[in-house]
Amino acid sequence: MRRFDSSRPRALNAAVHFDAEELIATARADTGLEDFGGESFREGLEVLCRSLSGEARLTPAGGPRAREYLLRLLGNRLQIEQWWRTHPELEAEEVRAPIFVLGLPRTGTTALSALLARDPDTRSLRTWESGAPVPPPETATEHSDPRIAATQAGMDAMHAEFPLMRIMYDAEATSPSECQDLLGMEFRAQHFAGSYRVPGFAAWQLDCDMVPAYRYHRRTLQMLQSRCPPRRWHLKTPVHMLSLDALVEIYPDARFVMTHRDPAKVLGSVCSLIRLVSSMACEGIDPVELGREQVELWAEALRRAIDFRERAGEARFADLPFREQLADPIAAVQRAYSRLGIPFTDAAREQMQAWASEHRRGRLGEHRYDLAEFGLDPDRIRERYAFYMQRFDVEPGV
Repeated sequence: MRRFDSSRPRALNAAVHFDAEELIATARADTGLEDFGGESFREGLEVLCRSLSGEARLTPAGGPRAREYLLRLLGNRLQIEQWWRTHPELEAEEVRAPIFVLGLPRTGTTALSALLARDPDTRSLRTWESGAPVPPPETATEHSDPRIAATQAGMDAMHAEFPLMRIMYDAEATSPSECQDLLGMEFRAQHFAGSYRVPGFAAWQLDCDMVPAYRYHRRTLQMLQSRCPPRRWHLKTPVHMLSLDALVEIYPDARFVMTHRDPAKVLGSVCSLIRLVSSMACEGIDPVELGREQVELWAEALRRAIDFRERAGEARFADLPFREQLADPIAAVQRAYSRLGIPFTDAAREQMQAWASEHRRGRLGEHRYDLAEFGLDPDRIRERYAFYMQRFDVEPGV
C-alpha cells in the first residue's frame, strides 16, 4: 500500500472543476487502493462537488486547497478499509459510552474539550490523528509520532498566513479536534458549509440520513483505539445537535455534556470565525447573508437537540453554563462528571488544573467583532432564541 501524501505539489489552476468520479479515481491512483468500504459516501460527495463547482466562488488558491482536502478524505477512507482488511481483530473493538460535548459554537466547548482530554482515563480525537488516521497510533509512540510535527507545521503555516485564526481557535496538533473529518469521510458533515460557500450542500445535509456517517465515525474510532487506549472516548462538535437520533442509533449508550451561553454573545463570534475560514477559499462572502444563515442554522440545531432531550430523557445529559466554566472550570467539569456517573480522579484534577493554569482566557489576544457587521441585533437574537434561553435558564449578557 502506498502512503497517501496530500502535500505533494499539484498544478494550481484558478478554475478547479469538482467531479466525484474523477476525485475517486485520483484517490485510488494516489493510494494504489480500490475499496472504499461501500458506496454510501458517493451521494454526499456528488452534492458537495456540484456546490463547489457552481456556488462556492473559489479563489485561485482556494480551489486547489478544497480539492486536496476532498482527496485527503477519500485517501484516508481507502487506507482505513485496507487496515480493516488486514486487521480483522478490529471487529472485537467496542466503543462504549462515549462522551459528546454539545452546545452552540463559541460557548467554551474547545476549552472544555481540552480539559476533558487531560483526564488520563479519557481518549480524545487529536488533530493529527484525525487528519491522518492510518496507521492508527501506538501507545509507545503516540507523543513522538512524526505526523504530529507534520500537522503542526501545517497549522503554523496557516497561522502565519491568517494570524487571527490563532486567536479565534487556540489549538495545536496534539489538541482534541472536532470529529468533523470522521463524519467528512462520508461527506455528510455540515462543516463543509463552514469552510466553503456551498448553500446547496448545506441544505441537503440538514435533511440527509446521518446514520452512515456515524457508522463510519465509529468504525474509525474502533481502529484508532485498537493500539492506543484508553477506550472511554470524548468527542465534540456543535453540529452533533443536528442529528442526535442518528448518533444514538450508532452509540446507544452515548452521554452528553451541553454548554450554554447567551446566543447574542455567541453568534457574532461564530460569524466572524466562519467569514475568516471561508475567505481562505472563497471570495464574495456576504456578511449579512452569513449572519442570517447562522442565526437560523443554530436555532434549528438547538430546536432538534431540545426535541431529542424531551423524547430521550435527561439522564444522559449534563449542562454547563458558560458562567460556571469561567468562574471555576475544574469544578464545572467535576459537576458534569458527577451528573454522568464518571469518576473524577485526583490525577484528572491535577492534569486539568495544569492545563487551565497555562491556558488563561485571552492569553493570545482578544477576538473582536461587531454584530452589526452581520446585520444582527442582540435583542432580536435573544427574541429568536427565547425558546432556548428559557429552557436552560441562560443568562443574558454572559
